[in-house]
Amino acid sequence: MDPTLEASTISRIYRRLVPLLFMLLIINYMDRVNVGFAALRMNHELGFSASVFGLGAGIFFIGYALFEVPSNIMLHRFGARMWISRIMVTWGLVSAGLAFVHSQTSFYVLRFLLGVAEAGFIPGVVAYLAFWFPVRYRSRANAGVIMATAVASAIGSPLSGILMHALDGVHGFSGWRWMLLLEAVPAVVLGIFVLFWLTDRPQSATWLRDDQRAWLVAELETEASKLTKTASLPFIKIAVMPRVWSLSLLFVCFLTAFYGVLLWLPQIVKNMGSLSDLQVGFVSALPFCCAAVSMYLVARHSDRVGERRMHIAICMAIGGLALLACAFVTQPLAGLVLLCIAAGGIWGCLAVFWTLTGEFLTGAAAAIGIALINTIGQFGGLLGPWLVGIIKDFTGHFGAALIALAVAAFLAALIAFLLPERAVVKESQALAESSALQ
Repeated sequence: MDPTLEASTISRIYRRLVPLLFMLLIINYMDRVNVGFAALRMNHELGFSASVFGLGAGIFFIGYALFEVPSNIMLHRFGARMWISRIMVTWGLVSAGLAFVHSQTSFYVLRFLLGVAEAGFIPGVVAYLAFWFPVRYRSRANAGVIMATAVASAIGSPLSGILMHALDGVHGFSGWRWMLLLEAVPAVVLGIFVLFWLTDRPQSATWLRDDQRAWLVAELETEASKLTKTASLPFIKIAVMPRVWSLSLLFVCFLTAFYGVLLWLPQIVKNMGSLSDLQVGFVSALPFCCAAVSMYLVARHSDRVGERRMHIAICMAIGGLALLACAFVTQPLAGLVLLCIAAGGIWGCLAVFWTLTGEFLTGAAAAIGIALINTIGQFGGLLGPWLVGIIKDFTGHFGAALIALAVAAFLAALIAFLLPERAVVKESQALAESSALQ
């Protein structure tokens, strides 16, 4: 094989797909978590307590979880191009509706509907990348897209602060309402653009040269042949796989810490000192800048050495230790440094985590497996923000809440450490053969 052909093919695919998917995920996370910044003004204006906001922020994940698996099945059936476009336009419209929230009930309903609209987007993108990148390139490809979750917050925090400050009171509309409305528009616009830019499968990629397309198809088919019996595994067989449940429990703990930090960070930062909303926006961006750098470096190292499990365990342990220490510091600067370390640890392993699913499933089974793991994991997305709100209301400060998030990070690290390393393919093959015999 000509190594130049391989390098040029991967480079071409990366340039064609990753920048756009990266941009889509930035818009996705800004629309998902900008409510955390809106809460700086919205909670007071609408009379929401910390626990009310925490439940409303977390209820998103109930709708997300309920429709996750069906959404990924539809993506596999109708193609990524059409389904990702549908998801984006729908969530953009619902996200814009949040600008008109007027009560606790309307807040809960629209957050739930936003979860329904977004269901399947991230696992769909992860499954889509698996259609295009061989396993040895997948962590870097995942990181190139998923690091947008950190970049979105790094960009979104200052942007949200600027919009809230500059547009407050314009046409009698609160700044936080303008911010939610304007940040929803790109989802609809880019959702339409996706229809013209994405290609569902390598076999249809006219933007690759013939030799590049032939190499890529052959490479992916060779990898898939090792797992070919798993491609047609029925849902029930996938649902009972120990590996699926191990990764699901790991993801529950991960998302508890992840969203507990993500959705409450502006308020945690504001609580550290007397900062304006605009200053909070810029200061809140710093942990996410560290998170983006960490995600790239960890994924690159993981691909280079071919190891996943310990990368996740070490990152989550570091994140947990930083959150634990942050609960006890009183100096704002020290607290900010620890939040940066925590974000670097927790976000650092996200791309590596999604690479694990491609090690034991392929085809439609991979899409279902990824969606199932993500569905179960969303319980952590509900638990994290809600738990922080309840503890904050009960204690009056964030210290105990940070300890609870640290415990979740430590549990994720422990589960990752205890994962078996290479029994994965044998397990999935055995299930596939059992299914075929039946």
